[in-house]
Amino acid sequence: MLTTLNTSYTDTRAADLAWALGREPLPALATLDLEIGGAQLQLRLLGASHQVLLEEERGICSETVACIAGSSAPLPLGVTKRVGDWEYEFAARVEALSPGQFAGRAQELLALVSDHPNGLAGVFPGSPLAFTALLAQRYDGQVHWRTWHAYPQDGQLVATRTRVGVRVPVGTSG
Repeated sequence: MLTTLNTSYTDTRAADLAWALGREPLPALATLDLEIGGAQLQLRLLGASHQVLLEEERGICSETVACIAGSSAPLPLGVTKRVGDWEYEFAARVEALSPGQFAGRAQELLALVSDHPNGLAGVFPGSPLAFTALLAQRYDGQVHWRTWHAYPQDGQLVATRTRVGVRVPVGTSG
């Protein structure tokens, strides 16, 4: 699903993004509710940021990547945590692209996410290349999502990937 976000572009640079796990739902400009293999997932666009809420029988998991007031920690390259019975894995990277590369990559990502039934993309007024996009899926018994935060003024694209799965207990050999 593709939407134009009715707001000004608030995140000014990729370096302003921070990561948080377990935050309460924040006001969203657009949402997409999904049911993926028994899990309830809500993809949320928060201006130039995102929040994903995952609910299964084992509990709730909330991921936020945004400009978070009072946070001075940069976006981590990777995080692995145990959240209740879940294993949570997050990774982020910042791509620096030339204007031509950026435009091509932005168009490719917007087409991919817009046409996907589990995708949500929001474009900001004034620039078709300023967007935030989320795409979710489930495979191997785990829920996965990827996100992209585009900063055309700097030629930067922040890409994240997350995997949440049930913790597999160490088995005994027999």
